[in-house]
Amino acid sequence: MKKYTSLTEIQGKLTQKQLKLQDLLSYYFEQIEKNKHLNAFNEVFFDSAKLQAIAVQEKINQGTAGKLAGMVIGLKDNICYQDHQVSASSKMLEGFVSPYSSTVVKRLIQEDAIIIGRLNCDEFAMGGSNETSYFGPVKNAADEERVAGGSSGGSAVAVQADLCLAALGTDTGGSVRQPAAFCGCIGFKPTYGRISRYGIIAYASSFDQVGTLTSSVSDAALLMEVLAGADEQDSTVSSLPVPEYSKFITQGGKKKIAVLEETISNEALDPEIRQTILAAIEKLKSQGHTIDYVSFDLLDYLVPAYYVLTTAEASSNLSRYDGVHYGYRNKDAKNLTSLYKLSRSEGFGEEVKRRILLGTFVLSTGYYDAYYQKAQQVRRLIREKVEALLQNYDMLISPVTPTPAFKMGENIQDPLVMYMADIYTVLASLAGIPAVALPLGNNAVGLPLSIQLMTKHFNEQELLALSYSFLNEAQ
Repeated sequence: MKKYTSLTEIQGKLTQKQLKLQDLLSYYFEQIEKNKHLNAFNEVFFDSAKLQAIAVQEKINQGTAGKLAGMVIGLKDNICYQDHQVSASSKMLEGFVSPYSSTVVKRLIQEDAIIIGRLNCDEFAMGGSNETSYFGPVKNAADEERVAGGSSGGSAVAVQADLCLAALGTDTGGSVRQPAAFCGCIGFKPTYGRISRYGIIAYASSFDQVGTLTSSVSDAALLMEVLAGADEQDSTVSSLPVPEYSKFITQGGKKKIAVLEETISNEALDPEIRQTILAAIEKLKSQGHTIDYVSFDLLDYLVPAYYVLTTAEASSNLSRYDGVHYGYRNKDAKNLTSLYKLSRSEGFGEEVKRRILLGTFVLSTGYYDAYYQKAQQVRRLIREKVEALLQNYDMLISPVTPTPAFKMGENIQDPLVMYMADIYTVLASLAGIPAVALPLGNNAVGLPLSIQLMTKHFNEQELLALSYSFLNEAQ
């Protein structure tokens, strides 16, 4: 069976009875088995996916199937699905079965998507290379000695290696966009509050956002249409109406676009990425868009502000894993204090412990004002600067990552190098605006390259339309 890159293609075959859902699912099961060494899946939901395929095929035969009938999709292993395990790729939650489904899972199932399994990720979504997972690193299908990116590395590789049509990830500071860039797929992060976070295992609550990894913009648009919108279970979700994104992606129009100059001229940027982005800018000009280079002088403050705020929120969110309520529990503790200490020190990996300690430090008496409060003020400045730029421009352009996918083990021992790799993605997260990573082909050694587009709050419709026309997708 050939690789399908869009749901439209699959639904066409299903309608013409040239394809059965059970056969499509079997194909993906075979692909997963064949590519087991990539370590993209923590678990494949063989039984429940087969039952879903039978039920959805029946609906297709009767003409009553939902919008996502034919979409086989994977879930990042921090998204709850009732009666299925969810672990956030951590020993802390090993064997935990979710008693309920997240809002995004309910919405996928309502529209007849088939959920094929849970995908490997950095532990508690903390990492940029998928090397912090309790289940081991995910390998990049373009070069198996290189990382997949993180934290949604399994989601990106599953789409890259044709193990499912699409995948859900979460994006806190670039965790959908960065692995999409490393794996050559489309990574879409909507506005903070566009999609419900109910049933998502929290890392940093004022940043976390569900995003999509797909091979086509049309699939990203359709998933946004299904997943977005008000949810009484999550008070941070916007109640703004959800446009029919998939119907508007061909209605682009000419845009005024700003290139963030410091991001392109930065010495840390790989020369091949710079050249490819400059070529992409020329392509946008040839499509009739207006391009200006503008200064963004707060670049040096992005990573420090992001890590102060997210580690503080992580410290608070992860305090619930105490060895008492659920999750990993040390069996040898002699009293309550040692139960807490031993359960947490044994249940969490090194990177998670590092971030909890950092977060606890910046929230502690005497340091709160100097670090946490200051970082909140910087976040406000960044947001105001971005909003001012987007008053004059429709879109912003920057790289997604400073380099292509790096080798396994190359940066993991140096947290500072790992954290600085987020320099281009955390801007959209701090400002809460939508952003997308779009593939730009490969470099000289065959590693995927990418470009990032960002726009104003709740302007996903124009972002998807520009992405669609830029990639010249067939209608």
